[in-house]
Amino acid sequence: MGVYDYRVKMPGGREEAMSEHAGKVLLIVNTASKCGFTPQYAGLEKLFKKYGDQGFEVLAFPCNQFGEQEPGDEEEIKNFCSLTYDVSFPLAAKIDVNGKDEDPLWHYLKQQQAGLMGSRGIKWNFTKFLVDRKGNVVARHGPQVKPEALAKDIERLLQEPV
Repeated sequence: MGVYDYRVKMPGGREEAMSEHAGKVLLIVNTASKCGFTPQYAGLEKLFKKYGDQGFEVLAFPCNQFGEQEPGDEEEIKNFCSLTYDVSFPLAAKIDVNGKDEDPLWHYLKQQQAGLMGSRGIKWNFTKFLVDRKGNVVARHGPQVKPEALAKDIERLLQEPV
């Protein structure tokens, strides 16, 4: 199994095959609207606008597991992101990233790249996984790493052949 073998839940109950993103560099992030790290939406959008036409995508997965900081429904989340941060990248349906109901893609991501001190669980909102054009999970970054700090890694991955 690889990243492209999964399907993810999107707003409105539809599912999307991750294979639709094959050949792209992906930054997969668990997000929340009422978190101290929420301003990172602006940095994610900057990266998306800067590199989107070169084959880069941000995939955001709202999650309410950390301090109940994503309490809204799909429409509220979409409106908040659009109106507050002018987000134009895809927002998936709200999911769990840990526990018995964790999303299968996120289970896979955690197995591919451990966090600090080898931990597998997601510790907080705005944990980021960087995926190369071949679907390999190449890096995991904690919430304290701002999206802008990933620009050089994204540029390097965009130069690699598909």
